[in-house]
Amino acid sequence: MTAAGRLTVQAVERPAVSDAFLRLPWTIYRDDPAWIPPLLMERREHLDPRKNPFFETAETRFWLALRDGRPVGRISAQVNRAYLEKHRDATGHFGMLEAEDSAETFQALLGAAEDWLRAQAMRRALGPFNLSINEECGLLVDGFEHPPSMLMGHARPYYATRLEALGYRKAKDLICYHYDADRELPPTVAHLLGKTARAERLKVRPLDFSRYEADLATIMDIFNDAWSDNWGFVPMSQAELRHMAKALKPIVRSQSIAIAELDGQPVAMAIGLPNVNEAIADLDGRLLPFGWAKLLWRLKVKTPKSARVPLMGVRKAYHGSLLGAALAIAVIESIWRAQKAIGVEGGELSWILEDNLPMRRMIEQFGGVAYKTYRVYERGLS
Repeated sequence: MTAAGRLTVQAVERPAVSDAFLRLPWTIYRDDPAWIPPLLMERREHLDPRKNPFFETAETRFWLALRDGRPVGRISAQVNRAYLEKHRDATGHFGMLEAEDSAETFQALLGAAEDWLRAQAMRRALGPFNLSINEECGLLVDGFEHPPSMLMGHARPYYATRLEALGYRKAKDLICYHYDADRELPPTVAHLLGKTARAERLKVRPLDFSRYEADLATIMDIFNDAWSDNWGFVPMSQAELRHMAKALKPIVRSQSIAIAELDGQPVAMAIGLPNVNEAIADLDGRLLPFGWAKLLWRLKVKTPKSARVPLMGVRKAYHGSLLGAALAIAVIESIWRAQKAIGVEGGELSWILEDNLPMRRMIEQFGGVAYKTYRVYERGLS
């Protein structure tokens, strides 16, 4: 598709207060029934260096593409020092990508991001990350008919085509599974779970709100250990933990977070969250004047019928063992049971690395069905 008009790309110094940058998705997805408008207030905070601790360990740049003065595309580029300290591979990231269906626009946006990354001595571009792997990541390449779950992105099918035409190739696929809360456990899984539940050494408990931050710190400690060898892993900092704790507290339910303790030591965890996107779908990104009341009522009174399990982990010492599998089953089953009790009908377990076959097999034994794929792309910057 060739778009008419003169194209320019300009830097955006403060994307958090740029309506042109923030509201571009409303133009791109205006006729897409699967798209859910994000809350503008949340997006502003996400891009505000004073409020998002990601900016404490990263350098970022943002650009907006204009055609005859009309916004038609946007992108970011990031040098994440926490990522580089872990991986030491001179890789920079790009993200926040939205654009009209135009080869010229995609080339101009990616070119701006790549030029800046080269100037920072990066030798590879990897993305999209909005803004890190611990936030929204990957480009939707399959499952466009399904609305995005909370903290997951959406895209037009042409995005992948345009990226690949510019030399971007798959680095890794991230798989999303749909689960049905009413589905019975397979006999083999139920037997293993029952055997584990009878073990006096094991206790699965919910989040304790009286020690909320301490429990979240425990969860993040398990996460940082369990995921440490995973592709692309970046450990979560204490500042990011505090930020997450504050953001999740209004929506989390204690029974939907499970911590497994073995001999009194926390060894596994899983987090289940109400699918906020279901609750905000008709707010058009606005909480004022009545959006707050609608959102709180939908989250606290009329519980969303769908949920997302964004995080699960078992300490590395138990990986590859029958006990490790039992611990994973125990925490997932605990939160699914809690979700079912409050009326949740099903939801999304995401994301899972395409080559994490043990986890994928376990989810499929639970009845999970792979229904969406997000792709992380890479390109050399020589």
